[in-house]
Amino acid sequence: MRCSHVLVWVDDLHRAVRDYRYLGFQVDYASEESKARHAHVWFPQGPILELLTTPGNARHFTWLIDLIAGRGAGRRMVGWAGAGEGFCDMAVVSETADLASVLEELHRDGVTAGRPVRWVRRRPDGQRTRFQFAYPARPGLPFLVSPYDPPQHPAMSCHPNGAGAVTRIRLGVAAGDETAVTRLVGDDPTVALEPATTTGVRAVELAGLRHELDPTFLHGAVIRRNSKRMDIIAGISDHLS
Repeated sequence: MRCSHVLVWVDDLHRAVRDYRYLGFQVDYASEESKARHAHVWFPQGPILELLTTPGNARHFTWLIDLIAGRGAGRRMVGWAGAGEGFCDMAVVSETADLASVLEELHRDGVTAGRPVRWVRRRPDGQRTRFQFAYPARPGLPFLVSPYDPPQHPAMSCHPNGAGAVTRIRLGVAAGDETAVTRLVGDDPTVALEPATTTGVRAVELAGLRHELDPTFLHGAVIRRNSKRMDIIAGISDHLS
């Protein structure tokens, strides 16, 4: 499997969309703007960024969220909001449209997850997007999605700030999560695993970005220019530690 998208939880989706557009990103609402809770920063290939918000009273209805979106969904969603704005999760995409067989394999390897949930989203242009998702029992682990049907990546994307692709996702991994995270992420070269006190996305690097982004408008996310030099420094640090 490989990374599908990195999620950024925001308190006000419309304000976040305006701010990311101000920073030079093309941002598309996932559904009708007035009702949307998700918006996407697309790239022609590879992982994308997803801005999302959740209902303010979600913590009172975790049982209902679990019923709709599978066991563990309520706790995960409440956790997104509880941590405040910023990176809240990461999704990995399977090669098959049916997650049932993937979940069976993961279970045999010691990674348990809730049932696969079939979902249909109506885009602003009226097109229906179908996919499945499933949440691992441990809330910090990346969750699973199936490929979008029909595929959603645009043939071209035009971000005025020059961003062309996500080239590095720095994923912190807590002690005890290493085996499960490695199993979920596989050999995705985009994802760099780093020891951390909690499992979660720490930073995202973009190719083509012409200048560093003002963090004031990133809503807690750490998004920066791709830097090979930083990879070299990290490698030397790991060697010396």
